[in-house]
Amino acid sequence: MTPPAPSLDRAVLRNISAREHSPLSQTLRHRCWRYFEKEAFVVVVRRAEMEAEGRAAAELSHAAQTELLNLCEEQFAQLEKLQNEIILSEPDSCENPQEQSVNRLMATEAELKQWLTAEPKLLAEHSEVLLKAGKEEMLKLCSELEMVVSCYEAKRDKLRETKELEQKWLEEKKQVLVAVNDHVKRLEIEKEKLSEHTIFQDTKVKIQKMKVYQERLMECLGDILEKHVPFPQNDFSANKKKKSVTQEVNEDLISFSEILELLMNKALDTPHDPYMTIDSTFWPPYIEMLLRYSIAVRHQEDNFKIRLEPFC
Repeated sequence: MTPPAPSLDRAVLRNISAREHSPLSQTLRHRCWRYFEKEAFVVVVRRAEMEAEGRAAAELSHAAQTELLNLCEEQFAQLEKLQNEIILSEPDSCENPQEQSVNRLMATEAELKQWLTAEPKLLAEHSEVLLKAGKEEMLKLCSELEMVVSCYEAKRDKLRETKELEQKWLEEKKQVLVAVNDHVKRLEIEKEKLSEHTIFQDTKVKIQKMKVYQERLMECLGDILEKHVPFPQNDFSANKKKKSVTQEVNEDLISFSEILELLMNKALDTPHDPYMTIDSTFWPPYIEMLLRYSIAVRHQEDNFKIRLEPFC
């Protein structure tokens, strides 16, 4: 059930139209309309609440409904009175812009003091209306709190999962740290056991083993060369039928193994100049065999110089 307010609405419209054409001062209009808008908002809110309560709470008594309707009519009557006072106010044309600003500031400060000193009023004094309004407010508050609780529960579950993952990661890192510390301690113990004398003795043993291994390799190489590449000798019987003129072999010729040794020493001693000059002590078939099987390489500018082919 709603109060009879059509005539009041038409009056409000007329007052608004008159206000638009009225030459009121800026200070008075600003102050009055701010007060009017606030009071109108309060009345509209109260009226909407009363209508909603009237539809949703049919069990309210007739006295409570009558009290609510009377309250609404009083508020609208007060608004109509204020609107009429604004329309009937005389304009103050003697004020200049500076005075208007000062008056507007004073009006705003007075309005602020009034609102600070004003005490909040109850919606109604009837117990049934207050009880119903309190129930609805509590239900609304409970619904909002339930939403907040659900949000915080979801956040709590997410934080719990994150905590479990972080704890698992922490345990893995602790295990890695323990393993690294054990390895460091073991290395420190081994380092303490070792000494300079021990390292020197180990190095001597390794060098001796390498020398023995080198001697064995050289012996094997000498045996292979002696068997497959023999030292050149005078062989007149084999060449009597093939050649009419025999060639004598120079007695100063060096063996194939000696040639290889000279090439290797030259490559190791002077790596910047590994070439070796060929003289009469080098048997030409040996040189040809070295070049043919890519064991040695000739100098690009001097054919009488050869070097060992780099095999690495």
